[in-house]
Amino acid sequence: MHRDISPLCAADIQDQLKKRFAYLSGGRGQDGSPVITFPDYPAFSDVPDKEFQNVMTYLTSIPSLQDAGIGFILVIDRRQDKWTSVKASILRIAASFPANLRLVLVLRPTGLLQRTLSDLALKFNRDDFNMKVPVIMLSSVPELHGYIDKSQLTEDLGGTLDYCHTRWLCHRTAIEGFALMVKQTAQMLQSFGTELAETELPNDVPSTNSVLCAHTEKKDKAKEDMKLALDEGRSLLENIREPLGKCGEQSLNQDQLDNQTTVQRLLDQLTETEAAFDEFWAKHEQKLRQCLQLRQFEQDFREVKASLDALAQKIATFTDVGNSRAHAEHLLKDLASFEDKSSASMERARGLSLEGEQLIDSKHYAVDSIRPKCHELQHLCEQFVAEVERRRELLSKSLELHHLLEASMKWCDQGIYLLASQPVDKCQSQDGAEAALQEIEKFLETGAENKIQELSKIYQDYESILTKDLMEHVQKVFQKQEGMEEMFHRRQASLKKLAAKQMRPVQPVAPRPEALTKSPCPSPGSRRGSENSSEGSGLRRGPYRRAKSEMSESRPGRSSSTGDEEEGLAILRRHVMNELLDTERVYVEELLCVLEGYAAELDNPLMAHLVSPGLQNKKDVLFGNMEEIYHFHNRIFLRELEGYTDCPELVGRCFLERMEEFQIYEKYCQNKPRSESLWRQCSDSPFFQECQRKLDHKLSLDSYLLKPVQRITKYQLLLKEMLKYSRSCAGAEHLQEALSSILGVLKTVNDSMHLIAVTGYDGNLSELGKLLMQGSFSVWTDHKKGHSKVKDLARFKPMQRHLFLHEKAVLFCKRREESGEGYEKAPSYSYKQSLNMAAVGITESVKGDVRKFEIWCNGREEVYIVQAPTPEVKAAWVSEIRKVLTSQLQACREASQHRALEQSQSLPLPAPPGTSPSKGTTRNIKKLEERKTDPLSLEGYVSPTSLLKPPEKGRGWTKTSQPSEAPEDDGWSSAEELINSSDAEEEGRVGPRKLVPGKYTVVLGDEKGSPDAFAVRSGDVVEVVQEGDEGLWYVRNLTSSKESWVPASSLASLLCTSGSAQCLSSSESSAGSTLLSASSSCGESCGAPLSELQG
Repeated sequence: MHRDISPLCAADIQDQLKKRFAYLSGGRGQDGSPVITFPDYPAFSDVPDKEFQNVMTYLTSIPSLQDAGIGFILVIDRRQDKWTSVKASILRIAASFPANLRLVLVLRPTGLLQRTLSDLALKFNRDDFNMKVPVIMLSSVPELHGYIDKSQLTEDLGGTLDYCHTRWLCHRTAIEGFALMVKQTAQMLQSFGTELAETELPNDVPSTNSVLCAHTEKKDKAKEDMKLALDEGRSLLENIREPLGKCGEQSLNQDQLDNQTTVQRLLDQLTETEAAFDEFWAKHEQKLRQCLQLRQFEQDFREVKASLDALAQKIATFTDVGNSRAHAEHLLKDLASFEDKSSASMERARGLSLEGEQLIDSKHYAVDSIRPKCHELQHLCEQFVAEVERRRELLSKSLELHHLLEASMKWCDQGIYLLASQPVDKCQSQDGAEAALQEIEKFLETGAENKIQELSKIYQDYESILTKDLMEHVQKVFQKQEGMEEMFHRRQASLKKLAAKQMRPVQPVAPRPEALTKSPCPSPGSRRGSENSSEGSGLRRGPYRRAKSEMSESRPGRSSSTGDEEEGLAILRRHVMNELLDTERVYVEELLCVLEGYAAELDNPLMAHLVSPGLQNKKDVLFGNMEEIYHFHNRIFLRELEGYTDCPELVGRCFLERMEEFQIYEKYCQNKPRSESLWRQCSDSPFFQECQRKLDHKLSLDSYLLKPVQRITKYQLLLKEMLKYSRSCAGAEHLQEALSSILGVLKTVNDSMHLIAVTGYDGNLSELGKLLMQGSFSVWTDHKKGHSKVKDLARFKPMQRHLFLHEKAVLFCKRREESGEGYEKAPSYSYKQSLNMAAVGITESVKGDVRKFEIWCNGREEVYIVQAPTPEVKAAWVSEIRKVLTSQLQACREASQHRALEQSQSLPLPAPPGTSPSKGTTRNIKKLEERKTDPLSLEGYVSPTSLLKPPEKGRGWTKTSQPSEAPEDDGWSSAEELINSSDAEEEGRVGPRKLVPGKYTVVLGDEKGSPDAFAVRSGDVVEVVQEGDEGLWYVRNLTSSKESWVPASSLASLLCTSGSAQCLSSSESSAGSTLLSASSSCGESCGAPLSELQG
């Protein structure tokens, strides 16, 4: 009978199998037929056909096909049943048994009646069973043993076979579950293998990493599932073999052996599947990892190639061969530094090439892609190394050439020193001439090692580095060498004549003093650069001073030629220029060292753990604008200085052209106190110690932060030295101007350092204009509106005030010393008050003290008597205040001149009623008309009527009455008091005062005088020098540069002498007011002599 029904699982019919109306005990017949036992089951007839069919189908599917092919032996136990049920059972089994039958053994009922009935029924109804196999009715169990051995029968049939239906059912369920697990695992591995095989390799590192991680994760999951399956299979196998462990003599029945075989086969199948998967995964993982290696190699290759390309572009810019020995050494140092910095990229490129070779040796699948890249990397590295070596050879040649040129220059300088140091008086004798001749010949012998032998050979040997400028330099040096040799040959010829023929001694004559000071411009063959070697450093401090002393010592005993003097001064200028260049290069290198070794390291993540919290985000405070200073000097100023190597006397132009850029030092110095304070707080930080160790500096950072302050003060010293040796050269004026400008920068920096210490001022100090001067003074106050006691007390108790003069105001501050160290010890200034320069007047001289002057405002209602430390300081302040007031007055005149002129031309000139025009009045009107076009004259603001008004008693000149036609306000007015006379006020007198020496402005000129007379014009500034005999004064006209003795009476008619002091003021008053000044060119107030006006 064929099994067409789909295989069932024990789990599917577990409840039906548990009824145990039939079971497969594992016993076998004598021919190996499987035995199915139908135990005594009273409700057998109640079992549904479907359940019976399922159980029969499942039981017959368990034995192997070979055993099942022999046929099954059915043992039907009906010893406790009736014949009718036996017949029904046999008929039912015969009708629905799904497999072949070998034999049917029936244990018939044991009752006598039932046994008799069964015999009869079997005899007459055998054909009703419709079975092709014999059905044997057995009366007892022993008869059954005759057909089946007891060892193959269970205990309920008198056998010894160990059988537990529950255990059998558990084993069957587990075996079938394990088989299903093995099947699913195999399917999962097959599906996963297909997915891996179909995966495309990514083109970048992140994607490859992602794929590798995802596949590895899935592989680990599959391996875990396989491990679980194997563990379950081994556990099941141990359970099947459990009976053997309990009793060594007991053996497994055939079904148990079949179960064991089945589980073992499944385990072997699973193991083989795992091994196959591991092998497949190893290949797949290797490919993925090789892909990752390839993508990483390609990515690194792109980065390294870009880095090498950048290095190639950078080395291509190294085209300069240097214009001096020091420059060539600097370029060599730069090249070495560049090579050192590029070593990391080169090492990475070589390492990547080696890594590629290793991939090739490991039989990488992409050998054809890796090998060309390795070759390209090797080629780029070799090309870069060759280019660096070529550049080093060129710079070495350049250094060699400059060494040769400087040796020649030095030899020429020594030769000039030798010629200049030979005393002429000693050379007049034969012995002296021979000694000098020997010195010259001995010196010329040293030329073989130091001088340029053949110019053509120089061109041939150094053709690869000879630029146009360098070739010109070589030619100049060679020309200088030839000129020096020619000088030696001429001196040789003269000395040979003196040595050959004894001459009568000649008394030497010292050269004229003016000849010694003459210093023409240097020759164009001066040295192009300086050097940093030990020889160069030896010339850095005192060579030009030594040279100067040697020249001055030799002059009294000789009469050197003009050419020798010129060459000597040119050498001194070159020494100064060399020191300027050497120190400038050192300065630039020190700034770079600080910026790279300290400032840049503050942003280095590897150094972050060493930076103390107080230094966080404080780089700008600590270093200020040092980076801006470095870029200015490195990119601009140093290069421009090197351009003046051949003409050091013109270096002043370089300073003047870049004077505005030097203002960056003001910002650095203003930040210096904050930098010093931060340094003191954090100087013990391990960050600074580590940076100093790396840089191998002996000095700490604060010493280098002081370098910019030291450098800006060094320039004025070098310029003074250069100016000393360039007095008669073309660039002397520029040197003098550059020196003044540098000193002005130093003054500005110093003033700004004081200005930032001002505290308590509510406004913005920058709105007051440029700070012109600052200094400490003793100040008395003399306010007319104040209490008399306060006024008297103020005269005897001066206040110590620090004054700040701005373009728009003057500030009075109190100096306060602060405790601390360094910059923190600097004073601070508490703001007290300020005066608007538009309302300020000055009295330049105060009776009793040449150091005092007055600053007043509001018509002298507020007077400040200021005492300077020295007369020179007072003169400087008065001069500067005068300039401010003059500029304000001129600006006002220019703004209102046009309206004032129109007003004076269009209006009639009224005369006072009852008076006729006098001669003086007519002349004053004529003067006014003549000077209407004078842009610096105030007479255009004043009407003739106002000129005729007499002054108020005791007060000098009052404000003039303003005509109704005049403009009400032109934006500028003079001081309320035209003449500032403190003495006149105190003594209560009027009238002209005695002349005193000083500068005055001519009020009424003598333009019609004779040509031989001391002619002056109105507005000329004259200086009254001294009083002579017979009432004459010696006067110098500063406008026309003429001098003469003038009678006091004539001088009084020309000058305004009614005031006690020279006065200049600019305050807010009426437009018709006038200003009478005897010290400044900004005030010509009256058009008539003082005597006539006082009439």
